[in-house]
Amino acid sequence: MKNRIYKYFFREFIHHFLIVIFALTAIIWTIQAVNFLDLVTDDGHAFKIYLLYSFLTIPKVLTKLIPFTFLIASILTILKFEKNNELILLWTSGLNKIHITNLIFCTSLLIMLLQLLMGSTINPETLNFSRTLLKNSELQFVPSLLKEKQFNDAVKGLTIFVEKKIDNKTYKNILIRDDGNVLTQISSGSSTIFAKSGYVTEDEKNLVLLNGNIQKLENEKDDIELIKFEKTSIYLAGLSTRTISEPKIQETSSIVIIQCLIDKYKDIDNCGRQAKNIRDTKAEINRRFGMPIFIPLIALISCFLLRSKKDGRISGLYKYIYFFIGFTIIVGSEITVRYSGISLNVTLLYYLIPITLSPIVYLLLIRTFKYENLS
Repeated sequence: MKNRIYKYFFREFIHHFLIVIFALTAIIWTIQAVNFLDLVTDDGHAFKIYLLYSFLTIPKVLTKLIPFTFLIASILTILKFEKNNELILLWTSGLNKIHITNLIFCTSLLIMLLQLLMGSTINPETLNFSRTLLKNSELQFVPSLLKEKQFNDAVKGLTIFVEKKIDNKTYKNILIRDDGNVLTQISSGSSTIFAKSGYVTEDEKNLVLLNGNIQKLENEKDDIELIKFEKTSIYLAGLSTRTISEPKIQETSSIVIIQCLIDKYKDIDNCGRQAKNIRDTKAEINRRFGMPIFIPLIALISCFLLRSKKDGRISGLYKYIYFFIGFTIIVGSEITVRYSGISLNVTLLYYLIPITLSPIVYLLLIRTFKYENLS
């Protein structure tokens, strides 16, 4: 009988958990995907790169949402059982409240392991792969570099200015400054190109310049060579943009971060020995391995909704009170993790808060339920 009840309760919880996390992830991912459109409009990446990069950020969103989703799902499940008078049936059938509390707590341990796996392994790997996509991606849309009355330097070492845009692919008075030897098909050194007009080819990969000149700087003599042209073509689609290609600390694997702290001379990305780098590295480790520990504490807080509500005037507020407490714990853990890398004492305090409070809250639940049985 108990096993059937536990399976039913667990199934209802998973049902609410999946619905909530899917809905929140869809909303947040849509907002982020809109912001990522700059990769196409400003940086000129291919649309398929934009889509794949956007999808690869979903694990990051899921990792952030798991604690909050667990809180919502726990409260919704308990409230559903209460609304359908199923909790009363459970108590009258002889099932102890602490058994349901243990079930919720064990479920929280599974969710904790899920977030630990997501935060320490899956999330940094997918983010690092998405960064690699941008690093290896070449500029695909030349029109994204040609913006009216704007100096566009999306490509490192190359600045493009257009005075007027006549139509979608035709431009007037184009100025191109190449300081990084980017346009090797035009010049082997620094150069400045001016054209009275120009247009983008149908495949959107080449810029055709009309009636202009090229000023090339000779490195050996520091002389300027002037070359006039009536028509010339520049292939821009294969260039790489300024999009950050080096992985951030959030995109670095957990093993590499731990190695960074152990071996201070290790030559790896994001392994600076400045105080700020060390503090950020420790905070990232605590975020990945410390934040999941708060989930069991949140589970125990939500279990207070199982208590008997004798005062009808206040009973309607309990769900808001315990939700606020759980939400405060989640927000507090997000804020304090940023400062957890300051020192060893602060790090220990960050881990000890959920580890110490969880058994205290559990004992308080036992006392509360026992007191209800005696009254």
